[in-house]
Amino acid sequence: MADNKPTSKTYTLASGDKMPAIGLGTWQSAKDGSCQAAVEAALAAGYRYIDTALAYGNEHEVGAGVKAAGIPREQLWITTKLDNPWHKRVGEGIDTSLKNLGTDYVDLYLMHWPSSTRPDDLKKHYDDWNFIDTWREMQKLVGSGKVRNIGVSNFGITNLEKLLNHPDTKIKPSVNQIELHPNNPSPKLVAYCKDKGIHVTGYSCLGSTGSPLYKDPVVLSIAEAKGKTPQQCLLQWGIQNGWDVIPKSVTKERIEANFALDGWSLTDEEVHKLSNLKDRRKVCGDAWLPVKVFFGDDE
Repeated sequence: MADNKPTSKTYTLASGDKMPAIGLGTWQSAKDGSCQAAVEAALAAGYRYIDTALAYGNEHEVGAGVKAAGIPREQLWITTKLDNPWHKRVGEGIDTSLKNLGTDYVDLYLMHWPSSTRPDDLKKHYDDWNFIDTWREMQKLVGSGKVRNIGVSNFGITNLEKLLNHPDTKIKPSVNQIELHPNNPSPKLVAYCKDKGIHVTGYSCLGSTGSPLYKDPVVLSIAEAKGKTPQQCLLQWGIQNGWDVIPKSVTKERIEANFALDGWSLTDEEVHKLSNLKDRRKVCGDAWLPVKVFFGDDE
């Protein structure tokens, strides 16, 4: 970790690359120019990390926002993800994303879900292919110049065990991007990843659109005591727990506020209170996938 300032703090991955502690998430950002504007606003505010995915359909806008901002590419961290129906086409998948983004490489390429979905029928899974096969192909990207780090997303302990213990897994995932907020803190999964040397990224870190966390009395009392927004306190909670956060917003003022985390911190007691909220709520389930990927092994 670089220093004690959350917005300039970084996490060092297995490759030695330093990943910023806060980035702009773009899941559910509309493809009407607002995503591009959000990227431009974030980079102007000091962000140097943008998270997107082929499945979001907004890589073109992310790329346009990065180009318009004029920040040297080597100063940026860009994460994108392989979509489920592309598991048999990893090489084509990364080339498509790079073309969309208008860049020669991404800093982190994630397998979006451990589901090798048939592109001709999204309700079915390949009979002859699974995420181990996909990872075998993703490993070939390392050293290609197109991808600096590879990782996974939405992997619980059950599937991580399968991946890490398979003889064809030669490269350990650098990152596991998972849903993390005080209503879904996943302590066992976070501890497992830490033990295995896998860095964690928290998505839906504010509880997603219409989050009940913004009305939670514990969150509100901490925010009032700090003189901060509930969102800032939730982001600080994630960073102080050791993972990077990727809050999504398309509003300039909120984008700037979410990044204003320097010079203050939560007390250990406040972190503990947020980690132990009674309510549980998961934003992203697996009912829409052809295979089950969440097994209740993260609590």
